[in-house]
Amino acid sequence: MQTMKKTWGTRPIATALMLTAAFVGATGEGALAEGRPAKELFGGMTLPAKAAPSPYGSYAKGCIAGAVAIPTDGPTWQAMRLSRNRRWGHPQMIALLERFSKDAVQLGWGSGILIGDISQPRGGPMLSGHASHQIGLDADIWFTPKPAQPLSPQQREDMPFTSMLVKDKFLTVDKRLWTDTHARVVVQAASYPQVERIFVNPAIKKKLCDTWTGDRSVLGKIRPIYGHDAHFHIRMRCPEGASGCKPQAAVPPGDGCDKSLAWWFTQEPWAAPKKDPNAKPAPKPRAMQVSDLPKACSTVLQARGPANEYEVTYQASGGAMPSSAASAFAAPIASSPQGFELPAVVPVPPARPSGW
Repeated sequence: MQTMKKTWGTRPIATALMLTAAFVGATGEGALAEGRPAKELFGGMTLPAKAAPSPYGSYAKGCIAGAVAIPTDGPTWQAMRLSRNRRWGHPQMIALLERFSKDAVQLGWGSGILIGDISQPRGGPMLSGHASHQIGLDADIWFTPKPAQPLSPQQREDMPFTSMLVKDKFLTVDKRLWTDTHARVVVQAASYPQVERIFVNPAIKKKLCDTWTGDRSVLGKIRPIYGHDAHFHIRMRCPEGASGCKPQAAVPPGDGCDKSLAWWFTQEPWAAPKKDPNAKPAPKPRAMQVSDLPKACSTVLQARGPANEYEVTYQASGGAMPSSAASAFAAPIASSPQGFELPAVVPVPPARPSGW
């Protein structure tokens, strides 16, 4: 790992992406000119851009060069939903997940963590499931501990999510499922200085506000948001020196157990937007294009990749790739999205408290 650290620093675009004529687009230059949605182009990439680790743009509008994959199996983690090919991230994010997995075990979290989506090999918009996770600095962690018996690849595809909420009650944590260990694990994730935010369901945030008796200085990092009842979301801040990375606004001061949390327990966040009967039908949303992303993302998309995924798999202490020579995942096909789909209606309120 010492030798890897020498290559982890971010560099200017000209250096980080090695802008030379030697770059050959993995999808071909013509693909960018066809006007295909960015999610199809980035979602179809199976390997990262071979370059120094560099995130470009924002969490919900960007890409990443030099991403590395977390091994599918480690001593204290397993990667889930391998078919999505979303276990790629900035090396600092992958290193953080390794550290967190060990700390979680020490807190009594089974034999480790189950890791959901991080990012695609080159980041960018996804075919399904997320608006963020585009620059390799976001990661989802299941609220289910890693079992003592390792899950098979098929079990990782089929294992259902377990919500921490009562199904027939409004924003109520299920006391039969939620434990003090869940709380300790979430607060532990928020405690690392490189972590900027942890996203959880509003009911889980309220549960922490009402019951946490330890140091509350990091509770403010734990932010309420839609969903996130079966997993929590770790977001790292932009790495030092990553000039192309667009940071999010700072978290407001305090523990977040105030009126900004109370707002989630009103009807406003969950009400469908009011429709004007006289308004003309809204035009069909335009799919995000590569040209809508930071300019560097076009180069990231066309950059030469490594020979195989083994070459760019993070060498974690104790981590291992599958023993077979074949890849553990099946790359997603642009014309046939894999994984879960968003619900048909996702209520978005007209206003949201600052700092979410």
